This record gives sequence, structure tokens and C-alpha cells, in this order.
Amino acid sequence: MTLRVGIVAAEPSGDVLGAGLLHALRAARPDIAFEGIGGPRMIAAGCTSHFPMEKLSVMGLVEVVQHLRELLAIRRALLDRWRASPPDLYVGVDAPDFNLALERRLRQAGIPTVHYVSPTVWAWRPGRVKTLRAAADLVLSIFPFEGDFLAAHGVEARYVGHPLADEIEPVADPGPARARLGLPVDAPVLAVLPGSRLSEIAAIGPSFIGAARLCAGRYPGLRLVTPLVNAVTRGRFAALLAELAPDLEWLFVDSAAHDALPAADVVLTASGTATLEGLLVGRPMVVGYRVHALTYWTARLLRLVRVPYIAMANLLAGEGLAPEFVQGACTPENLADAVAGLLDAPQRREQIRARYHELASGLRRDTSREAAAAVLALLPVSPRG
Repeated sequence: MTLRVGIVAAEPSGDVLGAGLLHALRAARPDIAFEGIGGPRMIAAGCTSHFPMEKLSVMGLVEVVQHLRELLAIRRALLDRWRASPPDLYVGVDAPDFNLALERRLRQAGIPTVHYVSPTVWAWRPGRVKTLRAAADLVLSIFPFEGDFLAAHGVEARYVGHPLADEIEPVADPGPARARLGLPVDAPVLAVLPGSRLSEIAAIGPSFIGAARLCAGRYPGLRLVTPLVNAVTRGRFAALLAELAPDLEWLFVDSAAHDALPAADVVLTASGTATLEGLLVGRPMVVGYRVHALTYWTARLLRLVRVPYIAMANLLAGEGLAPEFVQGACTPENLADAVAGLLDAPQRREQIRARYHELASGLRRDTSREAAAAVLALLPVSPRG
């Protein structure tokens, strides 16, 4: 019989993590079968996805409520399936609001559970650490500062590094990347990353496009490049561009963000995994973010956010190397001024690159192999009867 691993990822960054883990597990144990929810990378790695991953890609308190019925139905369907035919182990890849409840119930049914990527309990809604402790037999942590916090709260955790750090190397010379993209070597280049979710593009896209328009007016010959994860997000962003700035020349890249980042002088990005990618490549960034107004004010009133920065690059650095503009401050004018401040300061850009290179070296651990070794230690020797 074949060992079965249930696994769920909810967004493109989780799809990357999950796919790396699947490849490493399959290399060590070719007899493992994977099923759950995943994106194109996990499916290509051999995961049977019972629902489209896009169904789970919802951000913000209010936005989740709007899709709650469908999310609960999907989780209930997975739980029913795996109670009837239990997998040998379950891995929840990030998506704590979806995965932790599923993990807790599967663990109660005697199924070992792993949560891959610690929820940001050290930053946002710290009370979730109790839920994490009840849900997961093991947490795979991808940032070095998380271990002490989790251990202090009785959570079994293992630091495995970040897989993107293994995959993405610093790039000092933008020339080769520009040549691949057909961009001039000597023109200023701004990479614009408005997020991987449709809700992010709707919330942030107009401000980013407005900022790009202002920057194009200040810097003749400025080239704009945007990588988007799929045709759906590309279509949504292209529609906004046609509405708000149809005269702007804009290059779209149908690939991961790190295909475009090396070509850029500066990156304008939503908060999220993209800020880590910018750090790893070594590109100065400006960060903008906006969520539903009720989500934002609920978080502020309840003091749910406990960290000084929203961008992971700034959290790792312990300083605001990437200027952040959140909610009402995320305006075209503010973003454009911050981008200009970096474009006009080559020495500052070099200082930021040097600091990012230093930080990146501590994240390289051959993460997928480390994570697979931890998962294999929890798997039974033989499949369930």
C-alpha cells in the first residue's frame, strides 16, 4: 500500500512551499501519494487537488466573512473525506485561518499534523498560539526569530529556513535580466508588484498605477514591469491599467516575481512574500498596502498588530529600509515620492543591497530537504490499514 499525505495550500507562495516539500518527500519516499488543495506547482509535483486553490485565496477579516460559507463548505468536505479515509499525515501550508481548525480536528482523530510556516502569532492576534499548540504536532518555522517565541508557548517547532532563499540568489548586475526581458540596459526600471490576490489588486492597484504614472512623468524613459502569477490576475490588473492609465507603456511578465526583480532599480510592492524576494535579490523597495476599512480599524481598535513594520524585509532587518505606506497613506503621491527618493540616491540603494545580502545568508538552509526530514520523522513506517 501507498503512504498518503494530505496537504492544503491557499495561495501562490504556499504553492511554492508545498511543491518544494512534495519533491523532497517524493525523493526520499517514492511511495507517498499527495492529495488536498494546491496550485499549479503542487499539482505538477504530484498532488491531487480536490478544489481550486483560488477558492481559498481571500485576505482580510471582512473579505473572509464574505466568503465564509464557501470556505467552511470546502473545509467540511475535506474533513469528511479524511475522516472516512484517513491519510497517514496532514500538512497545512500557511493559511492558518483555514488550516489550523482542520489540523486540530484531524489531530483529534489520531492523524499526525504539521503546520508549515508559523502563523505570525508574534505579530498579529497572539492568542492564536493556543490554537496552534492544539492543532499541530510540529510547526515548521521559516524565520529565525520565531523559534524562541514558539518554544516559550509550548509549541514544538523546527526552524528550516526559507525555500526562496535557497532558490533566489542576489543579483548585482541588472543587465542580463533586462536583456532577457527586452529592456534597455541604461534606462531606469521600476518593478511594480500589486499582490497575488485579486482582492489585493483591486485595493492597491489604482494607487500603484497612479504612482507609476507620476514616476513616468518625472523620469523620461522609465520602464515599468509587472510579474503576475496567472492569467486571471493579469487580466484584472490590465483592466485597471486600461481604465486609469491607457497611455502608459507597461511590460507584463507571466512568471514568478524573481524573474522581473533583478531587472529593476527599485521595486514598488504590496506587503507579503514579494518583500522577501526583493530582499533576496537585493533590490530597494517601497511598500504599499490597503485592506477593507473595517478590517483595518478592527485591527487597530483591538490592538491585534504587535510589530512596528508590515514588510518582512523590514522585520528581518529590524529597521525600515523599505518605506511603508499603509491604508490612507497608500496614495500615488506618497508612493511616487518614495520611489523617486530611491531612484535619485544610488549610494543609498547600494547600502540597502549590502544589508539585504547579509540578511539573506542567514535564511539559506536547504529548506525543502529540512522540512521533508521533519515530516518523514512523523510519518509511520507503513500506511494505515
